[in-house]
Amino acid sequence: MSEIRKAGRIPRIELSERTGISRATVTTITAELLQHGLIEEVAREDGSTDSRRGRPRVDLKIRGAARLVAGVKISHLKLSLVLLDFEGQQLECIERDLDQSVHAPDALAIRITQAVRELAETAGHTMEDVSGVGIGIAGVVDAENGFVYWSPSLDTRNVEFSQLASQHLGLPAFVDNDANLVAFAEYSFGLARGVPDFLVVTIESGVGLGLMIDGELYRGTRGCGAEFGHTKVHLNGALCRCGQRGCLEAYVADYALLREATLTSDADTSADPSHRIEALLNAARNGDPTARSVVDRAGQYFAMGLANLANIFDPALIILAGEQMQFDHLYEDAVIEAMRKSIIRVDRDPPEVVVHKWGDLMWAKGGAAYALDRVSDLALDEMSDNAA
Repeated sequence: MSEIRKAGRIPRIELSERTGISRATVTTITAELLQHGLIEEVAREDGSTDSRRGRPRVDLKIRGAARLVAGVKISHLKLSLVLLDFEGQQLECIERDLDQSVHAPDALAIRITQAVRELAETAGHTMEDVSGVGIGIAGVVDAENGFVYWSPSLDTRNVEFSQLASQHLGLPAFVDNDANLVAFAEYSFGLARGVPDFLVVTIESGVGLGLMIDGELYRGTRGCGAEFGHTKVHLNGALCRCGQRGCLEAYVADYALLREATLTSDADTSADPSHRIEALLNAARNGDPTARSVVDRAGQYFAMGLANLANIFDPALIILAGEQMQFDHLYEDAVIEAMRKSIIRVDRDPPEVVVHKWGDLMWAKGGAAYALDRVSDLALDEMSDNAA
C-alpha cells in the first residue's frame, strides 16, 4: 500500500516491478485491499484499453474516503491542526491559541482532544470518523512507544503521551518529535520528495533536526538521535532550556536571542518577542556593537553545526525550516559560506542548502502524514487478523 501511495496511481504490472513481487501475488494482495475498501481502481488517464479484453485499462490508487487522520503541531502558544483523507488530501485546517507555553500532560491532552473535535466538526465530521492523530511536539521523544522523555511544552518528564492522548481522544494517537515530522512531510510531499538522504534543520523556539537516511527517519535507539540543538558548541557555555550548558540551541534559538537582546541599548522588554528579535537584528545591521556580536556569534555557531552535520552524514540536501526563517541572519550568504569552508573538500559539490518557510499548519501536515503511515499499518494488521 505504501508503494501505491507513493506513486499516486499505478498499474498492477508496474507495482509488481517496483516491489519485486510476482504479478500473481500482486493481484491477490490488491484484491484484498480492494475488498476492504483501502484502494480503488481508476481508469487510466490516457484512456487506453486492454487489447485482449477491449476494456479500459485501470490504475490503482488509495481510496481517499477509506480513513480520515488528523495532524497536530504543538507550538509555543498555539495548536495547529489539519485533517487529511486517506489519500493525503487536506480537507480542513484550524489553529487554536494556548493560554500558556508549558502544560501539565493531562491538561495538554485534553486541549488537543477539544481541538481535534473542533477540526472534525468544522469539516462536517465527528470524532468517530477520525482513525488516528499524529502529534508533533518539541523535545526528546521515543516515537515507537509514544514516550516523551522531555519537552519544553510539558511540565513533567518521562510521559507516556501517546497513551495519555489516546485515552482522551478515544482513538490512536502517535507522537513524534516535531522536526522528525517536518522531515517526514518534506519526504512525502515537500522539497525532498524522491530524495532518500537529506536533513531538515528547524529553527523556532528551539533548534531541531529531522534526519532521513535511505528513505527512513533516523531516531536512534532511545529516540534521542538527531538532537542537533543539544550538540555542544561551547564548554560550560550558556544555559540551555534542557538544563545543560553550551548547547547550540542556547545561542541560536529565539529565546537565546531574546536573552541577549536585553543587553542592547535600545531593548524594549515589553515588546512582542518577534518584534524584539527584529529590533535586535536591525540594531546589528545599523552597527550596534553588542547586537552585532550576538548575531555574529549565532551565525558562527550555526555554520559550525551545519558543517558538522554535513561532515558526519554527507546528505544530498539540507533544508532549513521554521518560524525563524522569517529572519535571514542564520542563512545569509556569510553563514552558508562559512559552513562550506568547514566541510571536507572533495571534487563534488557540497550539499545543497535550501530554505523552506513552513508555517505551523505545514508542520501539522507532517503529523497527519505520520498518522497516515501508522493508520495504514493498523488497517493492514486488521486485514491480517480478519483473514486468520
